Amino acid sequence: MSASFIAVVALLVLIAAIVLKSIALIPQGEAAVIERLGRYTRTVSGGLTLLIPFIDRVRDKVDTRERVVSFPPQAVITQDNLTVAIDTVVTFQINDAARAIYGVDNYIVGVEQISVATLRDVVGGMTLEETLTSREVINRRLRGELDAATTKWGLRISRVELKAIDPPPSIQQSMEMQMKADREKRAMILTAEGRRESDIRTAEGEKQAKILAAEGEKHAAILAAEAERQATILRAEGERAAKYLEAQGEARAIQKVNAAIAASQLTPEVLAYQYLDKLPKMAEGQASTMWMIPSQFSDSLEQFARSFADKGVDGVFRYEPKKVDAAEVLSEDDHEDWFKTESNPEIAAAVAAANAVANKPVDEPTEQ
Repeated sequence: MSASFIAVVALLVLIAAIVLKSIALIPQGEAAVIERLGRYTRTVSGGLTLLIPFIDRVRDKVDTRERVVSFPPQAVITQDNLTVAIDTVVTFQINDAARAIYGVDNYIVGVEQISVATLRDVVGGMTLEETLTSREVINRRLRGELDAATTKWGLRISRVELKAIDPPPSIQQSMEMQMKADREKRAMILTAEGRRESDIRTAEGEKQAKILAAEGEKHAAILAAEAERQATILRAEGERAAKYLEAQGEARAIQKVNAAIAASQLTPEVLAYQYLDKLPKMAEGQASTMWMIPSQFSDSLEQFARSFADKGVDGVFRYEPKKVDAAEVLSEDDHEDWFKTESNPEIAAAVAAANAVANKPVDEPTEQ
């Protein structure tokens, strides 16, 4: 190989090296810090960048996208001297690549250490129960402290979350027992409340049933009393009508007998004859062993004749009966109203009122 050919190859290699050193390709989402002779000059991102060969160089590239970093559990002591393990998740983004490179050796480690220190400071002033129930407060404190500390590193802390808070196994077992006891307590309270509500509803139902039964008994007693009163009135009315009719019948019978006797124009002789004719029949009784005719019988007839007869011219008393119109005396009375079965209007009105009360529905008792 000739010396000229070697020289041409060396020249081409030098030109290629110069071209490679003068061009830098920065991907989208990354930023590169450019140094010139060891001193920071500019920050470039997202594209093709021209450099001065052998004078400018890319110091480092950083990812400018938002990043989520999960840190391992850290042992933290609470105010009541209990050790808990807390996992944290930090979301951040690099706003200034030059500060992230020149301001801190390793910003990831820096964020982790500041998080641990802040977490111990915050949780150290809380009890275990407050730590478990105050995640939002701890998150705000961590984010504020980290954002203030990492601003000079070109970082922006957007979010800090506590991923897990793990108490010691013995404390966790005690907490589970306490939670179980609380659940059992709530279950017993709910059971007692349900039983109490059931007893109240049952008592209310029994109360309403007794009220309705009492209302029904009251209305039944009222109706029974009203029916008894109406029945007594009707029986009294019937007995009164029966007695009245019986008295009317007896009176009319007596009147008929008297009218018949008067119409037959009896004389004292006929009466004496009838009296003597009936004496044997009067003596036929089983208890009659002796029958005596009073000696004053003739005197009685004489007194009857003197009282009702007229003395004739010959000095003899003769009974002259008054002439009576037998057709008029024996005529039938107007007895159409004797056996009327129509109810008295007052009784009919009372029965209608009783029926209205019986058909009236029982009012529902109002709730107190």
